[in-house]
Amino acid sequence: MLIVFSGLPGTGKTTVAKALVIETGALYLRIDTIEQAIRSSGALAQEVGRSGYLVANGLALSNLRLGATVIVDCVNPVIESRRAWSEVASEAGARLINVEVICSDVDEHRRRVETRQGDIPGLTPPTWQSVLGHEYEAWAEARLCIDTALTSPEQAVSMVTRHLLSSE
Repeated sequence: MLIVFSGLPGTGKTTVAKALVIETGALYLRIDTIEQAIRSSGALAQEVGRSGYLVANGLALSNLRLGATVIVDCVNPVIESRRAWSEVASEAGARLINVEVICSDVDEHRRRVETRQGDIPGLTPPTWQSVLGHEYEAWAEARLCIDTALTSPEQAVSMVTRHLLSSE
């Protein structure tokens, strides 16, 4: 199974995804970590672009083929990246569960972004202005939407778990 957590920075997707990983023992792929490793390697002369997603797609595919459940933590802002996750799941013969994480309370969302501590060495946390200006296309396909302004991380994990069981 491929579970892809998507949403803008500061919505709580990493908190929920990590809690689900602990509960399930799934493999965890975080795009921010992959992108920072690419930057730190010095292999690219320009911005990493979509290279982090391409690496994660390949890692997810190889682990899905081994029978692992893979949880991906990413912004996943455009239809192209969402389509790529669908193709990975299809190629591996795995179920795809898309989970969009939002924070409908603008003040809380801003507080989270502004107080966020960098947990990836070398990566500068986003600013509120960068979050507001972030490209993020509307979803066309079905997904589970979790509002972390209304839901605790524990409740969110329960929602995802119930969704996984109900969609089998």
